[in-house]
Amino acid sequence: MTKLIYRLLPFSKRLFLSVVLLFISFAVCFLIFQYNREKEYKSDLLNMQLQNYNNRMYDFIASKGGLNTDSLHNYVSTHMIPDLRITLITPQGKVVYDNIQPDVSSFENHRMRKEVQDALMYGSGYDISRHSASIKGGEYFYSARYYPSQRLIIRSALPYNVSLSKHLKADSKFVWFTLAISMLLIILFYRYTQKLGTSIAKLQQFALRADRNERIDTSETFPKNELGEISEHIIKIYQRLHRTKEALYIEREKLISHLQTSHEGLGVFTRERKEILVNNLFTQYANTISDHNLASTEEVFNIAELQPITEFLKRNEGNFSKEEKRLALHVDKNGRSFSVECIIFQDLSFEISIIDITQEEQQARLKRQLTQNIAHELKTPVSSIQGYLETILNTPNLPEETMHTFLERSYAQSNRLTVLLRDISVLTRMDEAPNLVEREHINLSLMIKNMLNEVALALEEKHITVINRLPDELSINGNSSLLYSIFRNLMDNAIAYAGTGVTVKINCFREDEKFYYFSFSDTGTGVPEEHLNRIFERFYRVDKGRSRKLGGTGLGLAIVKNAVLFHGGTIFAKNNPSGGLEFVFTLQKQNN
Repeated sequence: MTKLIYRLLPFSKRLFLSVVLLFISFAVCFLIFQYNREKEYKSDLLNMQLQNYNNRMYDFIASKGGLNTDSLHNYVSTHMIPDLRITLITPQGKVVYDNIQPDVSSFENHRMRKEVQDALMYGSGYDISRHSASIKGGEYFYSARYYPSQRLIIRSALPYNVSLSKHLKADSKFVWFTLAISMLLIILFYRYTQKLGTSIAKLQQFALRADRNERIDTSETFPKNELGEISEHIIKIYQRLHRTKEALYIEREKLISHLQTSHEGLGVFTRERKEILVNNLFTQYANTISDHNLASTEEVFNIAELQPITEFLKRNEGNFSKEEKRLALHVDKNGRSFSVECIIFQDLSFEISIIDITQEEQQARLKRQLTQNIAHELKTPVSSIQGYLETILNTPNLPEETMHTFLERSYAQSNRLTVLLRDISVLTRMDEAPNLVEREHINLSLMIKNMLNEVALALEEKHITVINRLPDELSINGNSSLLYSIFRNLMDNAIAYAGTGVTVKINCFREDEKFYYFSFSDTGTGVPEEHLNRIFERFYRVDKGRSRKLGGTGLGLAIVKNAVLFHGGTIFAKNNPSGGLEFVFTLQKQNN
């Protein structure tokens, strides 16, 4: 029970009690030692006084030449210390004289008395507060000395009464002085332990709040002592660590957010291949590569296509070198292409990244096809021009009419080549530097009216009727050249492929806060359903032979689509039930 109560006390109280108990124990032992030492000193002092008397008695006996009872009585009576008792004893313990009890025959043998034994062995001895057997009720302080020349032990004694007891009693002043000093030291130590306890209690509260992640009052002051200074340093260190922890937590959240929104699958694992952090794309891509659904992320190491990574990890087990350990591989599975990379860190934890490169490969393939198509499209007009010019140069007698025809055809092919290069330039600019394309406030209604005037001759040749239902003063914030390309290419497409005697309608059938909704339709032959989804592809032709004869570059509708996308809109084509092709598209009013 006492131990339990002791343990429940604060540390400062336990420290105070422990030190005080130790100090009190030391003080008590010191007092007892000092008391006995002083008492022994006073006993030795009294013994010396009695021994001096014994010596004088011996001198008297020696001067008389032996024992003489009357002379002894006379000497003792004249040189007597009050209440002093003198006893003469032979070495054999026989009492031969006692001034208190003259009848020495009644004395027992004193050989076994302590003071007598000490005197015979050491020359002198004394005994304190021993009851006298010869005098009832008496207690004496005995001091004896052995004189070998007389073969006699002289013993003097004083009654152990109140006066002698006071004389032999230790002085109590030093006891009170010691107690006073002890109390003062205990009070000072109590105040010190109180300050120490305050520091410890505050430090303990700080540790509990820190452990519970509670708010900590950093303005709290500590006592001005070593522990207080240490406590303040600990709080400052905690503040720095807390700020660092918050910064790391923010960075961790940023990293996790980045990983979750990243366009690549990332998985970080321990050296034991346990998941640390995995984003959603990693799980999706791993399941795409795997032949069965993965119940846990760790099952990724059982995928057959990723076995090179598993073998790479086994080869580097125990390799703690700082050199970079990296493995990359390409995986084609389920119609998709993935780039997989594994990086082993210095502590043997590792990261696996999976990137879907299907689109990049498709784009690379499209670029190769585009390059081939451009080369093919450029080759045709260049070959025609070259053929006509070679014929003219190699035929000096060529009729002037034929030569003129060849030059007209060369000029037409050069115009076609110019248009082709212009269209390629427009598409390249929209693909590679859309931010450099200038924007301005455009009156779209006026632009389309001017465009219709430009193609009036071609419309008249094909007997095409145009119905323009656009409202007046329809304005858009965009690029003038690209907006013009949208409507001009759609019109050129209708002139080239819709047929003769058709009607073309241009209409803005709806608008809201952000968009204008347009319709561009004709009543011509339309486009077969299987080609509708591909007519916006570059160099795609529904009728390749007929398109080239009509002078098309195969890029007009691709330019239309990219220009619409540049202005924040969408476009699609459909066949009208009554016949003809219709393009429906949107343009953003204020393109930022």
